[in-house]
Amino acid sequence: MTEIPLHWQTISELSRRIHNGSLSPVELMEHLLNRVETLDGRLHSFRLLSRERAMAAARASELALRAGQDMGPLHGIPYAVKDLIDVQGLPTTAGSNLLLDNIASTDATVVRRLTQAGMVLLGKANTVQFAFGAPGVNHHHGTPHNPWHATPHVPGGSSNGSGVAVGAGLVPVALGTDTGGSVRIPAALCGTVGLKTTVGQVSRAGVFPLSWTFDSVGPLTRSVEDAALVYQAMRGPDPLDVSTRGTALHEDVLTGVGDGVRGLRLAFAETLFWDEVDREVAQAVRTCGDVLANLGAHVSSIPFPEAAEATEANGNGIISAVEAYREHQERLGEVRLADYDPVVTYRMAMGREATANDYLRTLQTCEALRLRAQRALHDVDAFLAPTTMVAALPLAEVDASLENYKYWNPRYSRNTRVGNVLGLCSLTVPCGFTSQGLPIGLMICTKGFDEATALRVGYTYEQATTWHRQTPDLSWASART
Repeated sequence: MTEIPLHWQTISELSRRIHNGSLSPVELMEHLLNRVETLDGRLHSFRLLSRERAMAAARASELALRAGQDMGPLHGIPYAVKDLIDVQGLPTTAGSNLLLDNIASTDATVVRRLTQAGMVLLGKANTVQFAFGAPGVNHHHGTPHNPWHATPHVPGGSSNGSGVAVGAGLVPVALGTDTGGSVRIPAALCGTVGLKTTVGQVSRAGVFPLSWTFDSVGPLTRSVEDAALVYQAMRGPDPLDVSTRGTALHEDVLTGVGDGVRGLRLAFAETLFWDEVDREVAQAVRTCGDVLANLGAHVSSIPFPEAAEATEANGNGIISAVEAYREHQERLGEVRLADYDPVVTYRMAMGREATANDYLRTLQTCEALRLRAQRALHDVDAFLAPTTMVAALPLAEVDASLENYKYWNPRYSRNTRVGNVLGLCSLTVPCGFTSQGLPIGLMICTKGFDEATALRVGYTYEQATTWHRQTPDLSWASART
């Protein structure tokens, strides 16, 4: 059997090698840094890369292991963070030229927790400006190049750099944020796993906000087990984020991740999630039901009208638009709205023009829908749907004009944002490819605070298939131009 190249190995595989002494954290970091320097000139996934800082952290990790200070399965594993997440001493630009001098004074809570778990930071990944945008376009810092096609295709947003970095084998895990799909969309389009955590499970302290109602932090990884490892290290209450009050101090999602799906009640959520979905995408996702049924799950269909109602209630994104405008209001006293990326400007304008009555009415409607959704899912352990309506499209087509962008943006986020509005947990896993060789994602949704079941279903599906082991041909990206 041919050994999997170092850059395509999962966290679990790398961790075993680090702990048995056949791989050092320094060797791993140096390998990945060299790969980034070879490929990222074309991929453009990283905003900031500090070789000296990364290598120093890897050396410290290696010395700790030699001294018997083993921090666990994540010890010595490199990771990247979306450039909305604070790292002490580094700029957090949030994808905008307006924040080039915004140097973080402290680490975000998630960075601190991953450091405590032994992980080492490789760099900061690009993002859509201020996290506004599902296709993944950024006109200030450039749009990362989806690794699955030599012609620029959209990477998905807003965690565009995180999706490309993991999808291209530049780093085994990258953190993203998800307000309406911003972890799951790039994960699906770039062929990786992406976990949208329930708001309240993972602290957002030190993360540049888009919407305090919907923002969550989650990992993009090469496998479901990797996502579980990183999620477990990040989660838990934090006095710096009031949304985490009442969250259990400890949660073990790893012990049960391999328990299989026999006896679980799974269902395809019909109606909205399948309307106007690309035929190849729909076919690939429907086939997942057969795989899971053959593994012992009870697979059925449910109408779940709450999905359509959630989309209608917050169809224009009024909640996140208002909350984002409030976050930027002071800054807008110093710069013009026109100084923002055009794909952000129209959303910010919506937040400025919305009335308090519109905002509060939408919040109340969504809260009522959340309660109804919990009741509707009482007899279902998880539901299945396509992560996105379409696979990655050529960037030139999506970004030909602002009107084109406005058309495609909801076609990438419609299915994912249902989970944010209804307070669900969601996991996307690779489940096939289009005839053009572009990845397709299966979305597994569970009730809020039930990450364990989403990970269990995703892991079982993943172990029965090989989609997550497929890798893109990046010969075009390594060519010197």
